[in-house]
Order: sequence, then structure tokens, then C-alpha cells
Amino acid sequence: MDIFLTGATGYIGGSVAVRLIAAGHHVRGLVRSSEKADLLAKFGIEPVLGGLDEVDLLAREARKADGVVNAANADHLPSARAFVTALAGTGKPLVHTSGSSVIGDDARGNRVVESVFDEDTPFVVPPAKQHRRDIDLMVLGSAGSGVRCAVICPTIIYGTGRGANPNSVQIPFLADNARRHGFVQVVGRGVNRWSTVHIDDLAELYLLVLEKAPAGAFYFAENGEISFGEIGEAIAARLGLGPVQSLPAELAAEKWGESRAYYSFGSNSRVRAKRARRELGWAPRHASVISWILSEMPI
Repeated sequence: MDIFLTGATGYIGGSVAVRLIAAGHHVRGLVRSSEKADLLAKFGIEPVLGGLDEVDLLAREARKADGVVNAANADHLPSARAFVTALAGTGKPLVHTSGSSVIGDDARGNRVVESVFDEDTPFVVPPAKQHRRDIDLMVLGSAGSGVRCAVICPTIIYGTGRGANPNSVQIPFLADNARRHGFVQVVGRGVNRWSTVHIDDLAELYLLVLEKAPAGAFYFAENGEISFGEIGEAIAARLGLGPVQSLPAELAAEKWGESRAYYSFGSNSRVRAKRARRELGWAPRHASVISWILSEMPI
């Protein structure tokens, strides 16, 4: 298939593009500058110069392609709407990327919840993430207008990216912060838990969804879970640092921003990817983020 992909220079999009190319697909990737276009070409990705706000360009590319992977920005409504509109009535696949903070809570690192969500569980969406969930629902609703749409909702992603950007968001941020300060910081007590998924397993899921998923499918992506306190301890061990320090959520919000403090690092986000395993035969191979941190995370 000829695939148009956004987020081609990003951690998820770049890794997905490399996996799709390895499987024999041709990938055209959206990129904002000629310098980054040259970088994409080194990975076998055909660059398309433009940005997410250029909705006419996105629509043209979507109509030309055999399918679309939207991996640039889970909160960008105009691009998602452009794809839904352009692909209406075509039966082509549209794979949209969300994120599991849509079921995050306000634990601020100080409590773990028993709630574990799967694809059949009624969602409890915090107000700050309702916009993201609304975009997910808009994409899924396009199944009724002839789009073979699907949404993938990853959790904490770890591992070295295969494309132009090797670094994910959460763990590298904590490691970089630790290098600057000489100690690891976690929000609150760090007892809050998130599910995890390795980038290679996630890229494999995108391939399966693109090729096989039915219209209107929503998939969590996870293979294991961990607390942020345990992540912090592993980072400290890997970097040879002392005990992990607690950073109150309100102070973390001042230093890191509210979204990072309250959702990326302070919430619980516990999910199970039942549907991908059952429906697509997805079989993730990596199950321990701690092992990756201790043995593979760049020092």
C-alpha cells in the first residue's frame, strides 16, 4: 500500500514508518522543512513538505494514498477532521493515534487506583482530556461514512525509536531531568501506575491495524504495567544516582507544566489491550520496561 503518514520525524510515526517500509509498503511522510525532508529520505520515507494546519494538502494526500496513519498530534482537530472528510466513502484505512491519559485520574502520584480499563470498559475521561477523546470518537464515527477507521491508544512507550527521533516522552524526560539535577524526581510518592508498551511492539500493532482492522475499531496498546516510583528507581540505578526524590504535584506543575505533572507523570493509566490480541493476533514480545531501563536506556 501507498501510505500517507503524519509525525514522520517523531518517535511513534518514524518507528511506524520504518516498520511499514520493512513490510513492503511505501510511505509518504509529512515534514515541515527541507532539512528534515532530507533526514526522512535516509529512512526510505518519501517526504511531503507541509504542516498539520494545511488541511487542503492533507486532504489531497489522503485521497491519493491507499491509507493514512495519523501519528503527529492526538489533540489536533483540524488534521483529524481533514482526513475523515477526505476519506469518506472510500473504504480506505485511517489509523489515528490517541493516548491513554484519556482515562488518567488526579492521583498526583500519591495513590494507586484499582480501575483497569480495556476496550469494553466504560471510559471515565477527565475534563482536561475530553477534547482528545472527542477527536477519537469523531474518527471512530467515520466508520458510518465509509472510512475503515481505527484508533490506537498507547500507554507509556519505551525503547529506542527506529526513525529520526529515537526518544519517547516520559522516561527520557525523567532521565534528562535527573542528569541536570543529580537525582531522579517523581511526582508525589510515585505509587501511581501506568501500563507500558515497547516501541517495536507498538509499530507492529500499527501494521496489523492498517492491514486487518475492521472499521470503527479502538485498540489499547500495552504489555505490562509499572509504578513511577519503580521507574524512578531503575533510572537512578542506571545513572548511578542516589535515592529518588518526591516532587509535589503542584511544584512539578510549576516546573514541568500542568499536563506533564498531573497527567503524564502524576496520574494512573492502567489498561489492558484485549482487543488487539484477540482480534488481530497481536503478540507483543517485550514485557519489562525495567529491564530496558537497566540494560538499554542510553546513559
